[in-house]
Amino acid sequence: MATPARATGDQLSRLAPLAGLSHERLAQLAEVALIERAARGSDPLAGRPHAGQSVFLLHGEMLLVFQGGGTLVVVGGSEETRQGLNRRKERLARTKAITDADLLVVDDELLDILATWDQLAAGRGRDVIDMIASGPFSLTSLRAGVFAQMPAARIDELLARFERVTAARGQVVVKEGDEGDYYYVIETGRFQVGRLVGGAEVVLAELRTGDAFGEEALVSEAKRNASVTALSDGRLLRLNRAHFNELLREPLLRRAAFDEAAEKVRRGALWLDVRYPSEYQYDKLPGAINVPLAEVRNMFAVLDRTKEYVAYCQSGRRSAAAAFLFAQRGFKVWLLEGGLKAVEKPEIR
Repeated sequence: MATPARATGDQLSRLAPLAGLSHERLAQLAEVALIERAARGSDPLAGRPHAGQSVFLLHGEMLLVFQGGGTLVVVGGSEETRQGLNRRKERLARTKAITDADLLVVDDELLDILATWDQLAAGRGRDVIDMIASGPFSLTSLRAGVFAQMPAARIDELLARFERVTAARGQVVVKEGDEGDYYYVIETGRFQVGRLVGGAEVVLAELRTGDAFGEEALVSEAKRNASVTALSDGRLLRLNRAHFNELLREPLLRRAAFDEAAEKVRRGALWLDVRYPSEYQYDKLPGAINVPLAEVRNMFAVLDRTKEYVAYCQSGRRSAAAAFLFAQRGFKVWLLEGGLKAVEKPEIR
């Protein structure tokens, strides 16, 4: 087969499973959906796993041979090809491209994610539909961000609980030293994270559409450790502490007792010590990587996303915040329940 080409939103909108998606969603999906060229006489479905992907015939003619007997010739763009070739009720034994053919390959899990969020949003009116089409709920965020790991049963309630608020340029949305009250996701605009060091403010990061902030104080049950200021007019989505804990914090924090965590490490997971370097040097776990809580965001592009990690600190408070930060970026991170305080000293020497 030739190098795959990109699909267009118009091509996707003609397919039955995708017809209900918004123009914005179709455009996002078109960025990741591939068109493959199948040569005349080939069997383009041969060796392709039945599960995991749907294959649609866009152009050309194809012969379908069914396992129970019988054949059917289908033409790209017809009613017969609005459904995936490998999603028919009759099981396929083989296929044959009668002409050169263009096939669209789409990830089934991706379709299910988009359909779930968009259909739930549709039941809540225009404002929620518009919100779902925005950056925080883009295809990228739903695949690998904080919302990707939400139990489907919680999605509808999350959409109902999010508040939309505006921020004017120069407004301090979160102030260092204040109590944590809300979790924020940026819908539009640019925001700056800063912290006072020796009486002078040090800029830590600049946040944009789709980024979140405010979670550290909520997860670790501590005061705000930085301020967030709007660099432009913008719009934010926010959850209060109670709804954040119920809908996001608890579903994302995967806890493990020491024996379970140690077994994960024996099988290839890595310890993440999120304490200060001075603490880490004193009683670190064997093989642990030191990633102080303040440095977690700098490690998103450094740590291997294919590996599993177990985060720990002294009490479990800082490691809970770190585990949440990593989890909402798609990392597989477990939280050592109770921290090192809950571990027998002989176990960690």
